[in-house]
Formats: sequence, structure tokens, C-alpha cells
Amino acid sequence: MPGAPNRPPETTPAAAPPPPAGDSPAKTVLRRLAPSRVALRLDQWKGAPSPDLTAPLEKAEAAFAAADYSNALSALDLLSVRFAEPRWPTLPEPFRLLRVPIPAPMPPHWDPDHALAPADREAKRLRRVAEEQLALAAGCVTWAATHQIEVTDLVPRVEEARAVFATEGGSDGFYERIDTVWEAVRARVPLPASSSARAAPAAADPD
Repeated sequence: MPGAPNRPPETTPAAAPPPPAGDSPAKTVLRRLAPSRVALRLDQWKGAPSPDLTAPLEKAEAAFAAADYSNALSALDLLSVRFAEPRWPTLPEPFRLLRVPIPAPMPPHWDPDHALAPADREAKRLRRVAEEQLALAAGCVTWAATHQIEVTDLVPRVEEARAVFATEGGSDGFYERIDTVWEAVRARVPLPASSSARAAPAAADPD
């Protein structure tokens, strides 16, 4: 009508993209549990990381086996905090992705994602998570191949996931392949031995 203020027509904001249909609490835990198992078997721990690191992983494993996914995630959160503590060696890439993120302080408007619509911001987050999963899966398979763990059947799965990611991002097809890798990694990579579990010196035989 005449004299009405000019304003753009109202639009309904786009809905955030749904997570992959195959997601479940168990798979959410598995995608962190399996690479954490490898991270604590890296050569930098000299075969026996501190019990401060192995205890959260063992707790997460026990909770996962009991289908207690909430406590499993809590234990993995604690482990991710421990990974970021300066008293431990710095994890190499891509295992550094398992640390709790500690962003540098900045005003909100400095954040390049600040101006994005919520749906776009969520889509970007989901893609970043899938990208990190791909990097971790490739890193775990590479590590296992150099530590006498059979993973020749997993190499094609990682390459398939890479190809799917390039065209579909973190789709159901992508996670179907990634989860196959994580199930195999968890089954084939032994749990790390804690430094507290090192054998005590044998007592001298009395003569």
C-alpha cells in the first residue's frame, strides 16, 4: 500500500541438513573410540602410555560394550581433554583431531562462519566432521599397515569413502564405508598397555 515501508518479502529459513540416516549413538561412539585406540598405540608412547590416558579409553570401551553410550562419550571427552594437555607429547596429524578443540578468543564477527545462516553453518560443520573422519581413517590404516596389522582390505574402503566424499560429502554412503573401517580397526588393533602395567622386575631367587 502507498506509504508502506519497503522491506524484502519474508522467507522461511532453510532447514538444517539432517545427519546421515545411519547415524546412531553406537556409531557416534565408534567413530571416536577406534581412532583413539590407535592414537594411544603411536610410537611416541614407547609402547606404554600413562594410565591417565589409558584409563578413560578403557572406561569408554567398557561402556561401549555395555551399550552405555552416554558414559562412553563422557570418557572419550575426558580423553580428548587429556590429549590437549601440555604435559603429553603433541599428537601428530591427523590424530591431533582427537584433542578437544581450543579456539583462540575472538570477537564473534571475526568468525568467518558468523554471518552464515544456521542451515549453512550446520552443513559446513557436518562436512568438516566427515572430512576429519576421512583423515583419521586414512591415518589409522596407514599406521596399521606399518605395524604388522592386516588392513589390505580396508585400503579400498578408505579410497571409496574419499571418492564419495568428493561428490556427496558426509552422506550415508560415505559413512557406510567409514564405519566399516572403524569396526575393523577396533577389532584388529589391541588396546594399549598402560605404563602401570609394565612387568615389575623379577625378584632374585633366594640361595
